[in-house]
Amino acid sequence: MPQHIRSAWLRTLGVLALWLLAALVLGLLLGEAWMALALASLAALAWSYWRLRRVLRRLTARQRWEPAPENGAWNELDRLLYRSQAEMRTRKRRLVEMLRTYRAAAAALPDAVVVVDRNSQRVQWFNEAAGGLLGLHHPGDLGVPVVQRLQPLPLAHWLAAGRNAEPMLDAPSPIDSNLRLNLRLIPYSDEYWLLVARDVSKLLRLEQVRRDFVANVSHELRTPLTVVHGYLDMLDPEDFPDSGPMLVEMRKQSQRMAQLVEDLLTLSRLESQDDIGEETVAMAPMLATLRREAEAHSHGRHTIEVHDEAGCDLLGSNKELHSAFSNLVTNAVRYTPAGGTVSITFAREAEGGAVLAVRDSGYGIPASHLPRITERFYRVSSSRSRESGGTGLGLSIVKHVLGLHQARLEIQSEVGKGSEFSCHFGPARVLARETDTHASRPA
Repeated sequence: MPQHIRSAWLRTLGVLALWLLAALVLGLLLGEAWMALALASLAALAWSYWRLRRVLRRLTARQRWEPAPENGAWNELDRLLYRSQAEMRTRKRRLVEMLRTYRAAAAALPDAVVVVDRNSQRVQWFNEAAGGLLGLHHPGDLGVPVVQRLQPLPLAHWLAAGRNAEPMLDAPSPIDSNLRLNLRLIPYSDEYWLLVARDVSKLLRLEQVRRDFVANVSHELRTPLTVVHGYLDMLDPEDFPDSGPMLVEMRKQSQRMAQLVEDLLTLSRLESQDDIGEETVAMAPMLATLRREAEAHSHGRHTIEVHDEAGCDLLGSNKELHSAFSNLVTNAVRYTPAGGTVSITFAREAEGGAVLAVRDSGYGIPASHLPRITERFYRVSSSRSRESGGTGLGLSIVKHVLGLHQARLEIQSEVGKGSEFSCHFGPARVLARETDTHASRPA
């Protein structure tokens, strides 16, 4: 206990003792000692009750007061309560200022910010940008169900996913279909969600310009490369002993450039597609074709294994899926040293989907590179890629093909032990296997 509080308490006890002693002396003089002590005790109790009632009235009235410049326990209590209330007012003022600052910052954001109640999914608050991007108006839209108010945005199933909701890309604004929005759901507490909408119209236009540029340049490069490659094929290195090695290298590089142009055109075509033609993809002949391609690319330097454990087919594009699977198999052979093993497995998954996995015993990929491995032209090792002759676009093509099939690519790798690339398809893409193995063979 602090010294000043102990001193105040002792002073109060001293005053009470003197009061009772004076009452006892007066009672002895009057011959009524016990009566005097009883009256003095009642008076002390009444005085304490009066001081307690005074403190309670001050607290309930929520009014400021100055503590009396007296000594004693009750006066010390007055001073402690006064200091506590002053500190509480200071903290409250700071919190109010912080809330005003945060609200002003949220209101000034160019992105639409909407606070949604998690249980009722009703709008609790929104900033000014929500008016221009989502069409929300204050105060009429407060307390309105967000799914109903932001029609025709498909928010019901998206909000139901909660913390597992993926960002909704390229969603049209409910007030202007020319505005394209990126929606993100941020559960920042157990009771509220933060719905953030960003205008990505300009970014999408720039992305389209980039795609058109790459497609146009690639298309224009195709003809001159074909001419150069044709003339190089007409030249026999044996007829030019001095220039033979240079001709061989020129042929090799022209072929690589031609393949790069073809991959760029393929990637541009995939990026411009919103959906694909759906047909039955017979997996038995698909796996047989992948085996032949792997063996042809390996030239007998690797062990090729194919395991068909699913007993089903897929729904999608034969051409696109063959392109994706072939890229994975070719990469596995390319980055596996001679004597290694490449395994292709097609199996079912517990939830009803299917997975095609390509496993190799090659060099492996460091964990730091895995998040970016599907980016176009991304190289784990530029020297090794030049030796293998890859274009750096194979995994980007795989990612886009799987995206068009609502599938996902998972990569597991360990340096020195190999890698596994698995394509996971949902139950909606799985079909009962056809008995006619000649149907829908890959191109």
